[in-house]
Order: sequence, then C-alpha cells, then structure tokens
Amino acid sequence: MTGGEVERSSAPTVHQLRMFLTLAEELHFGRTAARLFMSQPALSRQLGALERRLGVELIARTSRSTALTPAGQALLPHARTVVQAMRQLQQVADDHTHGLGGRVVVGTVGAEAAMDHTTAVLGELRRLHPALEVEIRLLNLVEQFQSLSTGEVDVVFCRPPAPDDVRTHHLNTEPRVVCVSADDPLADRGQVTLAELDSRTIVSFPAGCPRIWRDFWAADPRPSGVAVRYGPVVSDLESLYAEVAHSGAISLQPYAARHLFPRPGVEFLDVTDLSPCSSALAWHVTAEHRPLITAIRQAAKNAWPRPA
Repeated sequence: MTGGEVERSSAPTVHQLRMFLTLAEELHFGRTAARLFMSQPALSRQLGALERRLGVELIARTSRSTALTPAGQALLPHARTVVQAMRQLQQVADDHTHGLGGRVVVGTVGAEAAMDHTTAVLGELRRLHPALEVEIRLLNLVEQFQSLSTGEVDVVFCRPPAPDDVRTHHLNTEPRVVCVSADDPLADRGQVTLAELDSRTIVSFPAGCPRIWRDFWAADPRPSGVAVRYGPVVSDLESLYAEVAHSGAISLQPYAARHLFPRPGVEFLDVTDLSPCSSALAWHVTAEHRPLITAIRQAAKNAWPRPA
C-alpha cells in the first residue's frame, strides 16, 4: 500500500473541516489564514491533506481567485453538519465532566418571571445547584420559541401551545380572559361569551410566532364558524395593551394578566365558554438530554406543584 493510499483511507479531522468552512466563507487564503491565526503555507498544506483524505479536489485556486469546485460545493453542507455535531458532542461531554457550574440563561415572556411557579422552580434550581449562575432574559412574543432553536436561551417560561421542535413541562392551568377598551359596550359586563366577541377585531401577532400559538390566542377557529377578524400586529405586551386601549381591538389573555397588567383604558372580562390556558417550562428538542436541561426539569418536578 502506498503512502497516498494510507492517507486516502484516513478520515478528515474536524480541524481540517473548520479550515475548509472558513475558506468557503472568505474565498481568500490570506484572510482565511489570518482568521485562523496560521500561516498561508500551513493552511495550504492542511487543505491539501483534506483533499487527499477525501480523494477529491475541493478548491480551485489561481493567482487571481479562489473558488470551491462543484465537489467542494456539494460537500460544504455535510462539513457544516459534522462540525456542528462535534461541537454538540463536546458540549454534552463538558456538561458531564464539569457538572452544573457555569451559567443557565432562562427566558421569560411578559410577567412569567413574577409567577409563583417560576419563582418556585428557579428557587429549587438554585438550592440543588448553588454554583450555577442563573441569568433571566426578557423575551418578546416572537423570541419566546425562536431563542430556544438558536440557543440564545436554555429554557423559557412561556404560555403554550409550543411548536413541534419544543418540549414542555406543564406547570399551571388557569382561565383565559378577554381585554377590551374601557369604552367598549361590553366593558361593564364582567363576563361575556365567545360568540359575543365574534364581531370584534382581535390583536394579531407576527408570522415569526408559531401558527399553532397564534391560532390558540385568537380562539381560531371559532365554534360559531365565523371568520376571526385580525387587526393590528404586535410583538410585545406593552404594544398589545396600547392597541386594545386606543384602537378598540380585543385580546385574549391569561387570567393572571388582569392583576399583573392593569392599564388605564383597558378592562378584563371573564369569557364563560373559552378553554383555559397553561404555563410551562420549555426547551428545544435537541437539548433534551443535556444534563443542564435534565437538572432544570427535575427542579420543576420538585418545586411545582408545591409538595403538600
């Protein structure tokens, strides 16, 4: 067996794949070498070794330009997948090796940080893992689930329903209410039926919010079969209540909102035939088995509902 055959049979290293990905971004050996803190000759040797190990030419280089070959373009997404997988593998290994020190980023939406169940879960987490630094990050309505998929937060205290790639642990159930403008003819009623709201325009949410979530918080479809009338689009609660007060649109909210978000010009009414809503701890499906997520889920199970 020749030396070339020996090298061809060896698998590429993750380090070589990272070099290839960086070159694919820069398409310039000088800039790539500078980003990787190495010399251009060393970079060329490593990428040449990668090509020999794969048995295919990845880079077309002339004195004037650098480009990926068709084979390089075809292999590019697979190289990204391998590098990302190795990064995740190392993260899991680090979690097991170093334990639950470091930091956990906890997302909250609206006033979820002030809810009793949130306080209880975070208190139990700190009791179980005192070395863990807990950062609370306020999210808007679009970010509440997107931030889990991007990894910007580790878990979120939210109001389901959640999209398919998010897992949840149920914490609490409560009725939903409707908030209306103080000059709405229904404002002094105290309670209404869902059918009485069919003619009202409802505050809507950006397309970045999951469709299943938007539909739930608009009660769409309606039992009456009437098409829901969507109005102003908001991405945060302050804007939502401003629209209710000034545009005359309505919004369905958790029961707790009437105590947590009192606003001039806004009234909260019970809806006698509207299904309840829930509060939950949420995490991304790809983080399911991280020790950090397991620890937070255990804290949630321990803390809420509170032991009798």
